[in-house]
Amino acid sequence: MAHIAWLGKKTPFCGNVTYGLSTTEALKKRGHQTSFIHFDNPGAPSSNTSLLAHDPDVSLPYLVKSQVYTIPSPRAQRELRESLERLQPDVVHASLTLSPLDFRLPELCQPLGIPLVATFHPPFDAGLRNLTAGTQQLSYQLYAPALSRYDRVIVFSDLQAEVLNRLGVHESRLAVIPNGVDPDRWSPAPSHPASISKELHDVRSRLGDQRIFLYMGRIATEKNVEALLRAWRLVKPAGCRLVIVGDGPLRSTLQNVYGNGIGDLLWWGYEANLHTRIALLQCAEVFVLPSLVEGLSIALLEAMACQCACIATDAGADGEVLAGGAGIVLSTQGVTTQLRTLLPVLRDQPLLTQELGRRARERVMERYRMVSNIDALEALYDTLIKQKPLAAEARA
Repeated sequence: MAHIAWLGKKTPFCGNVTYGLSTTEALKKRGHQTSFIHFDNPGAPSSNTSLLAHDPDVSLPYLVKSQVYTIPSPRAQRELRESLERLQPDVVHASLTLSPLDFRLPELCQPLGIPLVATFHPPFDAGLRNLTAGTQQLSYQLYAPALSRYDRVIVFSDLQAEVLNRLGVHESRLAVIPNGVDPDRWSPAPSHPASISKELHDVRSRLGDQRIFLYMGRIATEKNVEALLRAWRLVKPAGCRLVIVGDGPLRSTLQNVYGNGIGDLLWWGYEANLHTRIALLQCAEVFVLPSLVEGLSIALLEAMACQCACIATDAGADGEVLAGGAGIVLSTQGVTTQLRTLLPVLRDQPLLTQELGRRARERVMERYRMVSNIDALEALYDTLIKQKPLAAEARA
């Protein structure tokens, strides 16, 4: 079994980081050894103490860390090199953190003969197809030369692979492995009353008997939650309730503008409990994701697995996930107008939402199960480990 060293940020309930932690747990269950090397210690200038612990986790020092980027401490590169020498993993798998260290990893791993894999998942919008100017597009152009030196680069969609290939990353170094979810955990509400969890009972009691339309995620500009709120205010679908689950920099502003949760709008807030999040999706009839930019939304896959009818924009790979009838795909342009048309249809056609929910879960079972993701990762690691002696001979 392989020893994989994961490198990235370690923050609870933060999109792809949560996904990365789920992946490492799944690999452990299959007998692999995993170590987590992460930025989780503010670098104090007066501290010269090594952060290398005796456990398999290594905490690297940083100067600044946000959800967007990380600026490591000047000694972080030395700490990382020493940790790799100590751990001697079979593979290093980096979840890129928009950090200067991302560009130095090849020169750290190659002398040690350690295969290097990157998961490259910056959010993007439909404009990426044309490589027009923008923060997301520039990140692809900035990273492409460095990614061409990694042994493999994992992306979530064919579109991302195509763009990186056009920017000079050889197709032989690219692997399309989408996100995955556990459909046994993220599943429709049980039909038998004896199987209903306490969390599901509590959530149903709080939500009432209205039909539930749900958004779950960060409340930030790129998520475009205001477009959904504007459409909801214009339509005011009778017998339906919009539930906003999450927190973020725009929450207080939007609550002040659109109301603090009276009647057909409920601000649930941040929900840390996994079983309560599952229950919320099990209670929802429709899940709406109006994002302007995305990678491949874990929240969308979880909603699909719970058999919600799903509406999402074509930001990132989300449009590919829902294509072919697994959901309704919106353009990132004019989201409010599109939702204003769709919401009455979904209100008046419960049979349509049921069919969309059935198709959504079916799509997850076909393409986006966690077990398939882990199978693909194991195959990739195995290939690189077998190629390792050949690569060492070539360098010699």
